[in-house]
Amino acid sequence: MNIFYRPKYQSDTTQFLEQLKASKPEIEASQREGRELLWDKQVDRKVWSEYRQAQVPQQPYVYQTEPT
Repeated sequence: MNIFYRPKYQSDTTQFLEQLKASKPEIEASQREGRELLWDKQVDRKVWSEYRQAQVPQQPYVYQTEPT
């Protein structure tokens, strides 16, 4: 038997979130819309590879000037 086992325990935060989702079922749909807006984007792999090829390698110490 596990001494930390709590069969019906839910934290206050979990209870609050479940009550919020029960009272406003549209909240999950709006969360998905926000995620799609900010994170779920199509990536153009050709443009991304061109971007990576165009990058200039950085010096080990950025503020060091090259000797002339």
